[in-house]
Amino acid sequence: MTPSPARRRELLATAAEVFAAQGYNATTVRKIADEAGMLAGSLYYHFDSKEGILDEILSSFLEELWQGYDAVLAAGLGPRETIEALVTESFREIDRHRAAVAIYQKESKHLAKQERFGYLVESQQKFEKAWLGTLERGVAAQVFRSDLDIRLTYRFVRDTVWVAASWYRPGGQHSPEEIARQYLSMVLDGIAVRE
Repeated sequence: MTPSPARRRELLATAAEVFAAQGYNATTVRKIADEAGMLAGSLYYHFDSKEGILDEILSSFLEELWQGYDAVLAAGLGPRETIEALVTESFREIDRHRAAVAIYQKESKHLAKQERFGYLVESQQKFEKAWLGTLERGVAAQVFRSDLDIRLTYRFVRDTVWVAASWYRPGGQHSPEEIARQYLSMVLDGIAVRE
């Protein structure tokens, strides 16, 4: 009998929460199985290894992230609108994959050294290129200030957005779009009252 796709998704979601809470190295297959309400050996009916589970969590998250980002980057928007759309898409991904984002933040530097997770380096490079390119376009078009340190600005915006995975909970008081709007207001317009 083939495992159902719904059960597989459920197990991946459970594993993602455990990895996010405990870290990859500290998480055992037994712990994932306990959280899923099954025997540890039964988990191997669905996945080849703990590493395989993590690979599927991260690759699925990044595939979906890049579908959204690629659509934004192909839309022909101006630099400010592109930044706005990328930030909004980022918060939507945090909403859909909060645990995977937390895992990515904590584990990607370590995992990227392993051949199986080489795609993490490629994704990071692509991510950086998209954001830096958009910021550079904005400075060149005089939409963003010419005195910005582009790399520092990129790091600030990236970290400000993605750290939200540590506190954001789906179904909370604010939608991902509302949080993105508030973040963008602070990042693009500042927090000081204008004269």
